[in-house]
Amino acid sequence: MSATTPNEMQAVAQVCGPRECLSFRIGAEDYGIDILQVQEVRSYEAPTRIAQTQPHVLGVLNLRGEIVPVIDMRLQLGMAQANFDDSTVVIVLKVAGRAFGLVVDAVSDVIGLAPEQLRPVPGIGRGIAADLLLAIVTLKDRMLLLIDIDKLMRSPAFGLAARAD
Repeated sequence: MSATTPNEMQAVAQVCGPRECLSFRIGAEDYGIDILQVQEVRSYEAPTRIAQTQPHVLGVLNLRGEIVPVIDMRLQLGMAQANFDDSTVVIVLKVAGRAFGLVVDAVSDVIGLAPEQLRPVPGIGRGIAADLLLAIVTLKDRMLLLIDIDKLMRSPAFGLAARAD
């Protein structure tokens, strides 16, 4: 494994910038998303299914009059679907004026990020998960995989939420 160059670290810091992220768990892994894109965190409730959507699109929720597509992040990242329990939540995001929900196993906390904590994603091959990562965050006792929500929204696999208005 090659060492991260100062230029790589600077490029990641410029893209990510010092900010806060909401950390959450999917399976055994810790992930994060930019806190500025989070509208709210809700307890899981079964969405209304829509016929012939992709498997990771669980359906839609009516949030105060706004119809919001709900995505199972386990399936989006190529993992097996889990049973939903009391710790399962929906993270409602607002990106480019569009709201959508991500179902995750549990929300951890809000973490302040410093540029020196951000590392570029190593060349680990191509795949759904690798393509959606913005950076890897190094914390004292763990690493956090920072998801690029804008890439997630633009991904062909995103289906319902990526449709043009």
